Amino acid sequence: MKKEHFLMLSLFGMLALASCGSKEKAEKEEAAKSGPDSVATKTDSLVLPAPFATESVENRPKEEGWPEGKMPVAPAGFTVSKYADKFDGPRWTYIAPNGDIFVAESGTKKSADRITMLRDVNKDGKPEMREIFMEKLNKPLGMLVLKNYFYVANTNGLYRYAYKPGDTKITSKAEKILDLPAGGYNNHWTRNLLANADGSKIYVSVGSGSNVAEHGMDNEKRRANILEINPDGTGEKIYASGLRNPVGMDWAPGTNMLWTAVNERDKLGDDLVPDYITSVKEGGFYGWPYSYFGQNADPRMKGERPDMVAKAIVPDVPVGSHTASLGLAFYDKNKFPAKYQGGAFIGQHGSWNRSKLAGYKVLFVPFKNGKPTGKPEDFLTGFVEDEGKVYGRPVGITVMEDGSMLVNDDSGNTIWRVTAK
Repeated sequence: MKKEHFLMLSLFGMLALASCGSKEKAEKEEAAKSGPDSVATKTDSLVLPAPFATESVENRPKEEGWPEGKMPVAPAGFTVSKYADKFDGPRWTYIAPNGDIFVAESGTKKSADRITMLRDVNKDGKPEMREIFMEKLNKPLGMLVLKNYFYVANTNGLYRYAYKPGDTKITSKAEKILDLPAGGYNNHWTRNLLANADGSKIYVSVGSGSNVAEHGMDNEKRRANILEINPDGTGEKIYASGLRNPVGMDWAPGTNMLWTAVNERDKLGDDLVPDYITSVKEGGFYGWPYSYFGQNADPRMKGERPDMVAKAIVPDVPVGSHTASLGLAFYDKNKFPAKYQGGAFIGQHGSWNRSKLAGYKVLFVPFKNGKPTGKPEDFLTGFVEDEGKVYGRPVGITVMEDGSMLVNDDSGNTIWRVTAK
């Protein structure tokens, strides 16, 4: 190539990059000029700032671990104790019908890729038996016992194994019943499971493969959805879509209404976009990636699919921006005080895209007759040492048959137990 041609091409390339950067800057400036939007939710009127009202910040605190004698703090009238520790990323817990407790140990950067079984033999609130139930998995999260099978949701697919109550180790051969798109954006590798009341359907959560479809929608096939399947993996359909990263799922007590906790998108500023919990309507679309909290169009998807923006459902309860709300469990027992009965607990893993830390706690949302009746309030705190350090990060929430509650702390490698005095 002649020198003058090379210089010409280089100049054109630099001009193209400058033009692209100017366009992006102009889009941000235009979006930032828009005023705040007010959205009516089930619990409050939510005022959202304009996109890019503040800079997008990467702020990841150091995860210190818990010093001796230190533990999370619950409201007056509750006791927090260490249920079990010395795990390697205890991200999720499932309690089988016979009371055995299964802990999925997995993570983003490094992953133990195993499931550990705990059994409280004498029912004193502390597990005496601990066994490696399964290993050599692929980023497991969701677990489920249905009839004679133990189901495991790896990041790349749903597997089931022959199982009988009381088994302390899986020795049967794996049967892959559903392929799933592996991995995802940041922590969107998690796949959770939930069955309906009669066990005729299984619901599988699959997070997006990007922040806001920056790799194209072809990369998002079967993602940002809750899927519904038969117990043998057949009959797949998209139960609900536009859910950027749904993880926690549960049924509101006394209803057949599915609820989920959802992580919303990043890089629009400190206070956009709030994560949320919401009832999940069959066939419903919740906005991602085209809009957020109803018809608030994402400026990075400007002009794309106005038809989808128009039908986006407003989520029920906002729970704070960038809080990484992953866990969700309804309290369906009667050991906690009356105000907590029937309400929802949300495990907030904590922010990375906010100048001041958000999340790193367990929230409570009061419910009555399966519907939210008030704003979220702090329930389990004390995970943050200061703005640059945290002791742990709560994730999965599980209500035990005895009325106590387990909180998975995957960073602190501990499962905490909360009981009412």
